[in-house]
Amino acid sequence: MRMRSRRVRAVLAVTTAAVLGVAGCDAMGGDAHGTSGTQARRATPTAPVWDVSPASVAAVGDSITRGFDACTVLQDCPAVSWATGSAPEVNSLAVRLLGRAKAATHSWNYAVSGARMADLPGQMAQAAERRPALVTVMAGANDACRDSADAMTPVADFRTGFQEALRTLRRTAPKAQVYVASVPNLKRLWSEGRTNPLGKQIWRLGICPSMLGDADALDAAATRRRETVQRRVEDYNAVLREVCAQDARCRFDGGAVYAYRFGTDQLSHWDWFHPSRNGQARLAEIAYRQVVARGA
Repeated sequence: MRMRSRRVRAVLAVTTAAVLGVAGCDAMGGDAHGTSGTQARRATPTAPVWDVSPASVAAVGDSITRGFDACTVLQDCPAVSWATGSAPEVNSLAVRLLGRAKAATHSWNYAVSGARMADLPGQMAQAAERRPALVTVMAGANDACRDSADAMTPVADFRTGFQEALRTLRRTAPKAQVYVASVPNLKRLWSEGRTNPLGKQIWRLGICPSMLGDADALDAAATRRRETVQRRVEDYNAVLREVCAQDARCRFDGGAVYAYRFGTDQLSHWDWFHPSRNGQARLAEIAYRQVVARGA
C-alpha cells in the first residue's frame, strides 16, 4: 500500500508539473514553438521611460510664460520666464536642465500673452518644428479670466483645444516629452491681492473681471461668481490631467502650481496678477522638481 501510495504521488506530481508548465507558458505568452515566459516578457513592448535630462526645451502658453509685467509695465519679459528665461534670479527650467550656455541655444519660447487654449495648437506647431526633447505647457488662466463667468471657455472646448495641441505636436515630434503645469488658483489670487489697496485699484482697470471684479464685494452674487470661476479652473485642471494621462510621454504636475500657496511677493507689483520675478522662480522650482522626478 505504501509503495502504491508513493507511485500515485509521483504520478500526480509529474502530471501537476506538466499542467502548470503548459498553463505558465500560455499565461506568459508562450507558443507552440516553446517560447518561454521570460522571453515573452522581454518581447512585450513597454511604455517609454521618462528622460529626466532632456537635451532641449520649447515652451508654449500665455503671458505667464512670457514673463509679462515682471520687468516693465505692460510688456513681455521672456528673460525671466520660468520655462526658458536666462535671468539668474529666476534660474529657469531650461537653465536648470541644460546649463546656461546650452539653454541659450537649445530653448525656445512660443508662448503668447493673452493666449487661450484654442491658440495652443498653433503654438505647438511652431514648437514641434524644433523637434524639442521637452515641451512645457502652461495655459488656461485666460480661459477663466473673462469679462464674466458666463464668457469663460466651456470645458468641452478646453478639452478639444488641448487634445488638438497634443495631436499637432505628435504629428511632427512624436517622441517629444510634455510637461503640463496646472492652472493657478485664481481665488487665492483674489484673496491675497485684495488686501492691497493699490492692487485693487489696478484690478478695476479690467484685470480678470470674472474673478477679480468688485474685489471687496462679499454678497451672495459675488461669492457665487467667484465660486463658479474656481470650479471652472478645477475642471480645466481635471481636463489637463485626463488628456495628459492618455499620452505616454506627457506628465501633468499633479496640481502643484494650483496648490502652491503664493503670496504678494510672488505677484507683479505692476498689476498684482502676473508672477513677479520671485513668482517666476517659484514656478521654475516646481517645474524642475516635476520633470526630474523618477517615475510617472
